[in-house]
Amino acid sequence: MNYSRVALAAVGGMVAYFAIGFLVFTWKPFVAEFQKYPAVYRSQESMKGVMPAGMAAMFVSMLVLALLYAASYRGGSGLVQGTLFGMLIGVFAVCAFVIHNYVNLNIGLKLTIEQAVAYFVEWTVVGLVMGLIYRLKP
Repeated sequence: MNYSRVALAAVGGMVAYFAIGFLVFTWKPFVAEFQKYPAVYRSQESMKGVMPAGMAAMFVSMLVLALLYAASYRGGSGLVQGTLFGMLIGVFAVCAFVIHNYVNLNIGLKLTIEQAVAYFVEWTVVGLVMGLIYRLKP
């Protein structure tokens, strides 16, 4: 396992996560859907106070995923293996987070489906980026 590539993959994954997240979760129809549930989700203004903790937690999660990817990497195409890894993480996130929240939170099916698609795509891209970065030759 190459720890410098793991660290780079974690940074790259975090950049991809926030880039895709910005594109998807700032899209006006998506924002409007979240705003239907003000008792459940924080406003953009109130998120600012907790954002540093969220970013730190996301970096730790990216390190964990990069380590898992590196531990399971068997050679071959970083693009293909990273995409497959990201898709697995995407399915995990949809089932363990999105659908779990649909059951526990008072949110609608439309928002749940939108989140499921968004998170699946987001995690697939994160895996792809990690795969490409980890596969790089030093």
